[in-house]
Amino acid sequence: MPTEQALDNGILWLPDGPPRAAMLVLAGSSGRLEHDRARVLASRGVLAASIRYFGGPGQPPGVCEIPLETFVAGLDLLRQYHPPRIGMMGVSKGAEATLLTACRVSDLDVAMAVSPTSVVWANVGAGYDGRDRPMRSSWSWQDEPLPFVPYDDTYRWPEPPVACRPLYEASLAAHPGMAAVAAIPVELIKATLICVAGADDEMWPSDLFARLIADRRRDAGLPWTVLHSDNAGHRPYFPGEPEPLPSPRFRYGGNAAADAELGARMLARLLEALGIG
Repeated sequence: MPTEQALDNGILWLPDGPPRAAMLVLAGSSGRLEHDRARVLASRGVLAASIRYFGGPGQPPGVCEIPLETFVAGLDLLRQYHPPRIGMMGVSKGAEATLLTACRVSDLDVAMAVSPTSVVWANVGAGYDGRDRPMRSSWSWQDEPLPFVPYDDTYRWPEPPVACRPLYEASLAAHPGMAAVAAIPVELIKATLICVAGADDEMWPSDLFARLIADRRRDAGLPWTVLHSDNAGHRPYFPGEPEPLPSPRFRYGGNAAADAELGARMLARLLEALGIG
């Protein structure tokens, strides 16, 4: 049986034999550790780590100017186990981090972006100064904040539970110039690139973002995979993971059957990309 170990900033699930591959697994702006997702991967022979990248000791309380070096260090930890292949996956803000890290790490084998974005966004929550304004980038690299799309401050929130997708759509419309500048350069990704998106995503337009990522790869003459579902939402989940609970604050879209079906496809495609049939 796989076993779980604690890390200083996360958890590590070890398979019951030599690792057939390794994966760094990231959550989104919930800040949780992906215990169940990592456990499912470990049950398939994959060494899987999930790390906390904000809200922990020495980290900002929100997703605000997070150094991408945080994820490079996570990958380096996994490399100490000498897996034959290594990958990274994340959902939502974790997908944003995955794509941006994959642009900068040349020896990554697989990058899976679940409910992704095609651009860098402003911070979600407070930075080291304890403030969420003025708006700043979500990410930095080599001590430099990345260009980002600001939020549309004229947007008025409805009563919860809320769908955040209209805010992101309004922000893209309000800042088209910054959307171009802040586009994630996915043509730099050397890893096998897999995006997973549901058209019923109510958190942000991940289906649109996945198409834009595919277009950018196509224009560069590079391969890509998009796993799409008309009925899935923001939170597809692996077989063996518990169904995500409803939120009193947010609407994620989708339904249990569609999210599970898309999650089963994403697990199968990930294992294939890792060379695990």
